[in-house]
Amino acid sequence: MSREVVLETRDIWKRFGGIIALRNINIKVFKGELLGIIGPNGSGKTTLFNIITGFLKPDKGRIILSGEDVTGFPPHEMVKRGVVRTFQLVKPFMGMNVLDNIRVALYMRHGLMSRVSEREIIGEAREILKMIGLSHREDVSADSLSHGEKKKLEIGRALALKPKILLLDEPTGGLTTAEIDDIIRLIKNIHENGTTVVVVEHNMRVIMNLSERLIALNSGVVIAEGDPKEVVSNPEVVKAYLGERFAVKSR
Repeated sequence: MSREVVLETRDIWKRFGGIIALRNINIKVFKGELLGIIGPNGSGKTTLFNIITGFLKPDKGRIILSGEDVTGFPPHEMVKRGVVRTFQLVKPFMGMNVLDNIRVALYMRHGLMSRVSEREIIGEAREILKMIGLSHREDVSADSLSHGEKKKLEIGRALALKPKILLLDEPTGGLTTAEIDDIIRLIKNIHENGTTVVVVEHNMRVIMNLSERLIALNSGVVIAEGDPKEVVSNPEVVKAYLGERFAVKSR
């Protein structure tokens, strides 16, 4: 039985001046999978996320979401369709407490004129805080959270938008080992609850722990795709990360 493709990029190109950031990118995301994307700095990972989620328009190519051509749709339209992302640099609403950060995201989803009651909103927000492990911090200002807690809050705000496909951009960047383990558990929990997850990550321990399938980018091109262990041992991937000398040794 063939797997259902929920998201597809077809022949995506993106230039910034004379620099080609993405070159003929063709990838598929299958329903219910946990897909990892790796690549050295400047390989095009975040640019790809920006195009998929509507923050950038491709110069050429199409984005297909569950059979619908959504190329060039703005971010809020992609969110309506269940495509939600986080960012490398977390930016919670400073001056608001943790609970209110989640409430704002819930109001964005339901709409200010929704018939959903404030009591229901707070209840839903607290369920999300429980899931991300921040229930005990609901009254704390987002300003005073640790970096690891802010990463969790960023994921929580994304969950409040009820994603069908959740794109996580460097979710463990700058975290301690213990914080990383917390985020790994959280992502696995989100995935096990039925959300399709795509993770861009530099930390190989994280990506190997999470990914069911792996895609490697370098200089805006897909250089390997498939089983994570096979991808990370691919000579082209080794060369991209460590240079020609190590790639020759890995053959």
